[in-house]
Parts: sequence; C-alpha cells; structure tokens
Amino acid sequence: MTEQREREFAAILKSASAGRRNFLRLGAAGTGALLLPATAARAADKLVSKARIVIAGAGAAGLAAASRLAEQLDGASITLVDGRKEHFYQPGYTLIGAGLKPASYVVSTTAEYVPKGVDWIEERVAEFDPEGNKVVTESGKAIPYDFLLVATGLKLDYAAIPGMEVGEIGKNGLGSVYHSAAAAEATWRSMSDFADKGGIGLFLRPGTEMKCAGAPLKYTFITDDYLRRRGNRGKAELVYNANNKVLFSVPIVSEKVRMLFDDRKVKVNYERILESIDLGKRIAVFKSPIGPVEHPYDFINVIPPMRAPDAVRNSPLPWQEGGWAKDGWIEVDKHSLRHKRFDNVFAVGDVAGVPKGKTAASVKWQVPVAVDHLLARIAGKESTSAYNGYTSCPLITRLGQAMLVEFDYKDNLVPSFPGIIAPLEELWITWVMKTMALKPTYLSMLRGRA
Repeated sequence: MTEQREREFAAILKSASAGRRNFLRLGAAGTGALLLPATAARAADKLVSKARIVIAGAGAAGLAAASRLAEQLDGASITLVDGRKEHFYQPGYTLIGAGLKPASYVVSTTAEYVPKGVDWIEERVAEFDPEGNKVVTESGKAIPYDFLLVATGLKLDYAAIPGMEVGEIGKNGLGSVYHSAAAAEATWRSMSDFADKGGIGLFLRPGTEMKCAGAPLKYTFITDDYLRRRGNRGKAELVYNANNKVLFSVPIVSEKVRMLFDDRKVKVNYERILESIDLGKRIAVFKSPIGPVEHPYDFINVIPPMRAPDAVRNSPLPWQEGGWAKDGWIEVDKHSLRHKRFDNVFAVGDVAGVPKGKTAASVKWQVPVAVDHLLARIAGKESTSAYNGYTSCPLITRLGQAMLVEFDYKDNLVPSFPGIIAPLEELWITWVMKTMALKPTYLSMLRGRA
C-alpha cells in the first residue's frame, strides 16, 4: 500500500469513528440476524419424490435454489446446468472499483457450492423448450424436466454501445465496474488517476432494467470523495446522467440522493442515455429529448444496457407484451415467481421479469418463495408464500459511510433494523455491513442457510 493510500484509509477510519457507537448498539443479536435464515425453520422430514428438476444457471440464485431443494427433497433428480467454473461475488465489484478490495476478493469456484446429490452439467443452456419440457445445452444435449427453475442472470450488452471496447477498460479514462473483477480493478486505476488530476467525470445508468441500480450512484459518490481527499475537487466537474426523470426508483430515496448531489456539487442531467462513445477523442454521445448531446470527459464509468441472455430472449419464456417484453425478462407472477403461461416453470434472480429485485439481497428472499411453491406443486398442494419485492441497496455515499436502503414493490421503506439503522442516514455501521458483513451472509445463502 502506498503512503497516499495509507493516509486515505486512516482518514476513513477517523471520519467514521463516531459511528462505532451505533455498531455497539446493534450488538450481537443484530449482527447475528444477518446470518439467520430469512424464513421459518424447515420441517425435518424430507418430501419424497422422483421429480426431475432442472436449474438453469449456477449463479447466486441457482446455487441457493439447488441447496434448498437438495435439503428438502428425497429421491428427486436435481440437475444444475451452467458452464461457469468460476463464481463471482458481484456485490464486491464496487469495492474493487473503489480500491478497497483486490480482484481476488470476489472470486471462488462454482464447484464448492454445488450441494451433494445435485448433478452439475458444465454447459450453458442454448435452448429452452417449455412446450416440450426440456432444455438443450450448447453441445446439443437435451435434458427433460418435470420442473424448471431459470436463474441464468442477465446479459451485459456492451455491443449495443457503438464505439465501446471492453478491452480498453482502464485505459484513456474509460471505466466500467460491471464487466468483471479484472475490469473493476482496472476501473479503480483509471478513476484514481482521475482523482489525482481532476477534469470532467461522467457517470450514468442505462435505459434498460439493471442489476443493483444504486451502483452508478455509489461510484459517483466514491469518486467525489477521493477527489476531496486528494485536494482536487475544485479541479473536477462531476456529471451524472440519469436515464429518466429521477435518480432512484423510490421517490424518497431519489430526493435524498438529489439533495446529496446538490450539496456535493454533482451536476445532474435527466433523460440522458448513453448512445455511443468515441474512446480516442473521449467524447460520449447521449440520447436526450432535444436530440443527441455530445459530452467530453476525462473519466467515464460506463454502465451497459442489460437484457436477458439470448437463449431466454429467443424462447417462449419472456413477457409477450409490455415494458419487459423488449429485453426478454421472464413472464412470472411477481409474488410466486411462477411462470404465467407454463406453470411448471419458475424464474428467480436477475432474469425474472418483476418490478423490483435485481440484487443479491432480493435473491435471498425470492428463492425460498419459489422453492416453496415448487415443493407445494410436487406435493399436490398450494403455497401461500409470497415475495413482496424486497430489495436492498447499501448505498455508499462516501468512504466510511453508507445508507441502508431497503424497499418493496410499493416503494415502502422496509428497514431490517428499525430504531438502530435509519435508512436515509449516512452511517458507519452500514459501511461495515457493506464491506464486511454482507459477503458471509451471501455465502451462507448459496448454501441454503440464509
């Protein structure tokens, strides 16, 4: 660690010291609650069944579902289909991009989370055939099922941005935290160089649905803080381009972010969507109500459009009409996560076409509901379990502080620690949760224990 970085981390600890009292107030009971199961204790007796269950996707949602099904079924055939050998703790990408964690912090292997008794086919699904009750892998292998749970995640569509080259991330002022752990680390180097010099920093979110919609806001705040700590805020102009007329989907949170941006002199443009980029000239072109707008930059954090994977988009599974049809999100009931047209199909995680829920925290609440409905179907019963849209965003607002924003389908704030952690206050304890406590909770979720 360089001398400059040592000074920065010392300053973070000093500025956060007042928040330690809140951490002590949370106490063992509060921090332990982060690791407790989100649902009631499951019955000791397993459900005996010969059902064939296929889980498409071995990310957070797929692994969590596989673990729960393996624990609760006896005799069923559970098959996990995904070619990814590495597993990535994606909530950690922002921490890598902030220079707080190395790329290795988020990397593990899929194999270590596949539960005993679950067959793992190390290929991606190339075709979904819900009429024929089967999926087909990239090698052409057909896998029949009685029940299908789709947890493929989403596609980062960088190719939809003319001029964008993912191989250039980390060079010439180009950043993109979302692409990968390596790209997040390269983005950190590029942003740190910007913080040393100043200039124009551009931040944005796409015009599509996206995972962790708070991440673009976090990185804007983080960049602002580094500029201030290095004494270069006066040399920089930070501009956030919102894709619509708000900064966050929950009105009260949007207004809070607007006030913070105003206080920290972050300029906001509304209804601007990145249309193309010239990496050599460092010019980004945005679609706006008045036509294309060119904006020069010294640093830019590109967030690409996000869509369902091609295999899902080209199948009968997506919504056929409405706002989620274009990008291929799966047509499920927002409370049960069961498909509206194919009642033996469920979707969880980023690929599900529901109004909220593209976060790891949402997966923690979605998976138990979908699994409960699936098990009820096997048993010939009906489940009353319902997902209420719970979504969580630990929104970093400066190094050493964050807001724990939790909300549901109705945009109600649903704090997990009322009276202890205020959802719209910048707190050190929320920072500790984001940087230290959430990863162990996430890993417990993969194993079906949270």
